[in-house]
Amino acid sequence: MGDISTARATRAEIDLGALRHNVRVLTAHAGASELWAVVKANGYGHGAVPCARAALSAGAKGLCVALTQEAIELRSSGITAPIMVMSEQPTSDAEALVANDVVCVVYNEHYIGALVAAGRQLGKRAVVHLKVDTGMHRVGVSIDAAVECARHITAQPQLLLEGAMTHLATADDPTHPAMQRQLQAFADIVQQIRAVAPELRHAHYANSAATLREVSPESTIMRAGIAMYGLNPGECDASLMAGLLPVMTLRSQVSHVQRVRAGEGVSYGLRTVLDRDTTIATLPLGYADGIARRAWQTRAAVLVGGVKRRIVGVVTMDQMMVDCGDDSISVGDDVVIFGSQGAESVSVEDWALALDTISYEVVCAVSARVPRTYLGQ
Repeated sequence: MGDISTARATRAEIDLGALRHNVRVLTAHAGASELWAVVKANGYGHGAVPCARAALSAGAKGLCVALTQEAIELRSSGITAPIMVMSEQPTSDAEALVANDVVCVVYNEHYIGALVAAGRQLGKRAVVHLKVDTGMHRVGVSIDAAVECARHITAQPQLLLEGAMTHLATADDPTHPAMQRQLQAFADIVQQIRAVAPELRHAHYANSAATLREVSPESTIMRAGIAMYGLNPGECDASLMAGLLPVMTLRSQVSHVQRVRAGEGVSYGLRTVLDRDTTIATLPLGYADGIARRAWQTRAAVLVGGVKRRIVGVVTMDQMMVDCGDDSISVGDDVVIFGSQGAESVSVEDWALALDTISYEVVCAVSARVPRTYLGQ
C-alpha cells in the first residue's frame, strides 16, 4: 500500500540545499559572531528537525526555539548542539529543560527559582541568559532591575549566567530613533552586568534584519530566523536579499475543471459573479491548509500553466477556485501557490503584500496536514 501522506497533490517542497546556502550567506554577514538558527514554530512552517540539521551542517553554532516542547523535539531527534528557549516557560517545565541541557532565557524571579530547584534536584548547573527589556516592552527584566537580577543569578551555584540579551523592536528600520536608543541602553547595561557576572560569555540582540544590515558587530550571537528561509524580514533592500534563496515552494494540482457562464456566481455566497464566460479550475487546498479565506478579495494569485491566475470566490476549508480564462486547463495540471513555474513566479512576499501581513505569517500558516517534501538532503 502506498504512502498516503506523500500521495496528496498539495505539498510543500523544502529545499534544504537553499537553506544551507542561506546559512552560509548569513554566517558571512555575522563575521566573528556565532550564527544561531531560529527553528521555532516548526521551523517557520518548514520543519524544525530537518531545517535544524541542515543549518548546523552549514555552520550554525546553535538553535533557538520558543517552547519547551520544541526544544525536547530537537533533543529527541538526536541533536546535541546548544538549544535556547527564548522566553520563560511554565515553571513545571524547569526540570525537563535542565535535564535536556537547554539554555534558558530568564527575567522573572519565580522562573529563576524554579530552575535553581531543578538544578538542585538533578545535580546539574543550568545555563541561563538574562533578557533585558531595552524598549520593546514585551518581556524582559527592566533596565533598572537588571544588575540586581544578574547578581542574584550569579549567587546561585545551580545557575551559570552565560549571556545577556535583548530584542530590537525596529531592526527592519535602522533609521528609527528607537534603534540607537535600544543599542545604547543594551551596551550600557551589559557593561554593568559584566561587573557582577564574570562568566558572562554572550551579549546578543541581532535578529535577521540586524544581521543582514550588519548593524550589530557587538552582538556575539546572530539569531537568524526568517532570512534563513530566504524571506525578507521586513523592509530590507533587495540588494541585501539578493544572495538568499527561498526555501519553500507550495504546490498543488488542478482537481476539477469547468466552463462557467457569465453572470454565474462562484463559491459560498456566490460572492464572485463572473463578467464573462470563463474556465474555472478547482484546487484541492483551502483555509485548513493555510490559504487565507479572504484571499479572493485581494491581489493574491497562483500559477497555472505558467500564468498568474486570480482567485475567485471565497476560499473554502479544503478547496479554492481560480480563473483560467480561455486557456486549456486539465485535471492534474501543476499549480504553484508560491514559487516558480516556467519563467513566472509568485513569492511569499507577494502573498504577504496582498494579504497586508508579513512573510512570517504566510509560511507559518501552512498547516500540518500539508505534507513536507525535503529536497537536497
